[in-house]
Amino acid sequence: MEPKVYTLLGRAGCGKGTQAKLLTDKFGLTYIGSGEILRALSGQENFNGKKIKEVISRGQLAPTFLIFQQWVNRLGELKLASNKDLAGILFDGSPRKLVEAQMMEEAILWYEWDKNFKAILVDISREEAFNRLTKRRQCVKCGQLIPYVGEYKNLKVCDKCGGELVTRQDDTPEAINLRLDLFDQEVLPVINFFEANGRLLRINGEQPIDKVFEEILSKLQ
Repeated sequence: MEPKVYTLLGRAGCGKGTQAKLLTDKFGLTYIGSGEILRALSGQENFNGKKIKEVISRGQLAPTFLIFQQWVNRLGELKLASNKDLAGILFDGSPRKLVEAQMMEEAILWYEWDKNFKAILVDISREEAFNRLTKRRQCVKCGQLIPYVGEYKNLKVCDKCGGELVTRQDDTPEAINLRLDLFDQEVLPVINFFEANGRLLRINGEQPIDKVFEEILSKLQ
């Protein structure tokens, strides 16, 4: 069977990370996360690492060529492996610009994985995103992000390691509004692109986590 390829889209705070984990566990997908890629790059002691760190600290987007270079290399590695061992791929945080969506479409066609390629939009309003982001917390011990949704609102310590929960340094109202502005400017054209191509699955993200996942599974079927 041809591998499944999904990309998760949505405003910051929509719960993409949680749904990505649920999907990868459910289908045994290989995870490719832009956040992980950028954090790995920013930790390198070279020009790219230092500059990416500066860009992230200003709340700006990494350049398209750098993101595309990283995940297209990963696709090439996966294609070299036996397709029998590849259940599928999940992109989290890409594409963020129209040109990246066009490149992704082209790459998926090139690697002959286009039959099961879907873009999943976990859709929440800008107001809901702002509310969640100003109230979400992060564990100082293991780094887990605790979303401001459902039972997670009541956590006093990290449910994974028991660590202290604090507000992230980059979750200031100014930084959050900048990220939400960038979504409106850059990612909405991506959503329109996938919708025009018949690849978009629009999911109501303003419901409990398990209901969001149920809707995703229903629409994938």
